[in-house]
Amino acid sequence: MADGYNPEFLATPLPLPRPARDVQTLPYPRFSVLLDSERKLAAVTAVNIDGATLREVPRTGQWRLDPRVDNDAQAGPDVYARNDLDRGHLVRRRDPGWGTANEAREATEATFFYPNAAPQAAGFNQSKKLWLGLEDHVLAYAEATDQRLSVFTAPVLQDEDPAYRGIRIPRLFWKIAAWQGPSGLEAAGFLLDQSELIDIRDEVRTIPPLAAFRTFQVSVAVIADITGIEFGPLPDADVFPEQKVGARTWSALQTTRDIVL
Repeated sequence: MADGYNPEFLATPLPLPRPARDVQTLPYPRFSVLLDSERKLAAVTAVNIDGATLREVPRTGQWRLDPRVDNDAQAGPDVYARNDLDRGHLVRRRDPGWGTANEAREATEATFFYPNAAPQAAGFNQSKKLWLGLEDHVLAYAEATDQRLSVFTAPVLQDEDPAYRGIRIPRLFWKIAAWQGPSGLEAAGFLLDQSELIDIRDEVRTIPPLAAFRTFQVSVAVIADITGIEFGPLPDADVFPEQKVGARTWSALQTTRDIVL
């Protein structure tokens, strides 16, 4: 479909992270998905974002199965039917939408292939808004330098995730944003916890009244530990201070003002 994620997009080469699990590499316009066919979900997604040429394009496209993948190897529409699960974009719709108008439209429409979706508890609250806005916040910070980001996002695929309709619903999601700082590559890592929102009793999704999408800033080393993914130079580029002393702190975020860059 396209060339996919470009590891030479930043001044410092940044190879596609590689999970220990067997995956199928699916290139799309300006992003790639590494699909775990056993879990039917992405183990890694990677997107290049050019903040200088981002476009606001109309929301077009509709969710569809990727014809390059067997239908039973991707979590499709049956997972999301008649319940309170959202098809959560992993690569956000607007992130690859840069360049010419036609390029931006093609790229944003490609984000609607099911390998780029993962089940998230429905409902939109301030905590979920924080998670969805992390790239915007880091991009605004990076504008002082290169105006480019490479962003990696996926669910944490754990054996203990609850089973539902032939898949297991992830309880955690991770995200790493990387950019070129004044002295070299820099990166920041985050985790989203939706554990308290997952309820599979009687195949019904319910949201406890006080539950929220808890978002944390963590070291890239923490993400590597819990996912088993090889992140190349990203751990050494981490800007999170605790990473420098080897701590495994999860720093809860309430607003973007809490983010350490």
